[in-house]
Amino acid sequence: MKPVRMYTTEVCPFCVRAKALLRQRGVESIEEIRVDLQPQQRTRMVELTGRRTVPQIFIGETHVGGCDDLVALDRQGGLLPLLEAAA
Repeated sequence: MKPVRMYTTEVCPFCVRAKALLRQRGVESIEEIRVDLQPQQRTRMVELTGRRTVPQIFIGETHVGGCDDLVALDRQGGLLPLLEAAA
């Protein structure tokens, strides 16, 4: 399974929802980068994604987007293949 990296904050309900969905799909470990604790990481997140909101989710090197993007990918049947693709 590909590694999952997620830019988050502590009080973000969308972050909680995204993490729950990923765990339901078998993800055991999520590298969380807390932009509320490390402001320089928010700058990095914006550089990488062009977006200012959290969560911003990466599966392997693929930027999935935010929570709504993750849910849409799952509904279209694309989440599991992306997670399971050879790392």
